[in-house]
Amino acid sequence: MPVNPYSDLPAEQFWRKAVASVAPFAVDPRPHGAFAIARTDRVATAGSCFAQRVAQALRSSGFNYTVTEQAPAGLAATEAEARQFGTYTARYGNLYLTRQFTQLFDRAFGRFEPQLTVWQRADGRFVDPFRPTIEPAGFESPEGVAAARETHLAAVRQMFETLDVFVVTLGLTEGFRHRADGAALPLAPGVAGGSFDPDLYEFVNVGVAEVTADLRGLLDRLWSVNPAARVILTVSPVPLVATYVPQNVLISNTYSKAVLRAAAGDIGSGGDPRVVYFPSFDLITANVNAGRYYAEDQRSVTDAGVRHVMRCFLSTFAPGEARPAAARPAADSAAEFEGTAGVICDEEQIERSVA
Repeated sequence: MPVNPYSDLPAEQFWRKAVASVAPFAVDPRPHGAFAIARTDRVATAGSCFAQRVAQALRSSGFNYTVTEQAPAGLAATEAEARQFGTYTARYGNLYLTRQFTQLFDRAFGRFEPQLTVWQRADGRFVDPFRPTIEPAGFESPEGVAAARETHLAAVRQMFETLDVFVVTLGLTEGFRHRADGAALPLAPGVAGGSFDPDLYEFVNVGVAEVTADLRGLLDRLWSVNPAARVILTVSPVPLVATYVPQNVLISNTYSKAVLRAAAGDIGSGGDPRVVYFPSFDLITANVNAGRYYAEDQRSVTDAGVRHVMRCFLSTFAPGEARPAAARPAADSAAEFEGTAGVICDEEQIERSVA
């Protein structure tokens, strides 16, 4: 008989053995019993700006990263990138609130048609309120916005119906909704189009119950059209760029990430083998890294942090492809923490708009 309930537990369940006695770059809190991703599986991504880092890493690791909304033939690579072709599987831009995910599905399948259809910018050009930054030059007319939206939602339908693995990165609990029908927006009106009118728009800061319900709603919707689809839930380690709650942004960030982490963990441990929580957030924010996975702005995640996340990702979902993080000399470990790479982060428009 064991001396106490902890006597026979494996080493990974003890902080000293799994964390304190391991080099920071070798910590590997991989989830158990996760499904495997084959090289032929169609992998799609969506979410906050950190999801772009995941997409980049999936491509470079040789996974079958699927893009259903392709750039027009002959479009220069630099312009295609600026217009967010390939940034995600379809051109929905950053999805920050969980309600955006469910409403994106419902719009793509004709279940929800928002009353809000277009925003006009200060320069007279028009943008889609639900992806206001995907066309840097904007659209010439509301009709141009509508035509592009129709093409986009067709690509979203194709994505949901054909993907094999969906990597969802949760980013924020704060956001704005259109009061008339509850349509969730990626950016506050006036930041990248439109103008803020409190009679038309409301601020929300959602809690665990709503996030959990949204995630369950997303899974139910996805599985209604694609029963074999598998989902990997992650939480973005990128802090809020600003908070609308009248308090220090550090407090708001802690609340937001705690809510998302709790909800994702609850859904990921619900017993359905088709969905799993992957600890990107946990790896990047762990105190054992002493902040070395963040750039000088204390917000941008370094390339080293992304590499650590993807080593663990490979060891979890493609163990045959994984390259274990062996112990290395101190000089090499310093290099492990260097480097950053830019991504498109719609949320940063907030800071620019008030500068």
